[in-house]
Amino acid sequence: MISAGRPVRSPLGQQEVMMLENRTKVLLILSQDVLDQARVVAGKATIMLKLPVSLQIVLRALVEEGLKRDDHPALLANIEGQAKAVRRTRSMARQGGRAEGEPGDRHSGIWQRPNGREQPKRRK
Repeated sequence: MISAGRPVRSPLGQQEVMMLENRTKVLLILSQDVLDQARVVAGKATIMLKLPVSLQIVLRALVEEGLKRDDHPALLANIEGQAKAVRRTRSMARQGGRAEGEPGDRHSGIWQRPNGREQPKRRK
């Protein structure tokens, strides 16, 4: 299923996607390296296809093709790595920027509120 449009055949028999007005805007934060790689793909595609290919077109195609391979081991490994990185970042932010095991971790179960007063740690 292609959410951005429906696949159709071109006169040359190649599959094309017709864009529909069923669109949603998304903010996507990428590393500079990934963005540069996508720009290279856009440049190569522009040369090969002799059509202007924008960064947005490349990113949309990569997402759509990646979704077709949702059980591919490399894709799952990438997703796992990103999910773990987000977890580490959020954990460090909750700890005031300290990594686990560093001095200053609060093992007493008492945490400070933003206003400086302490509150008991919630139990799960």
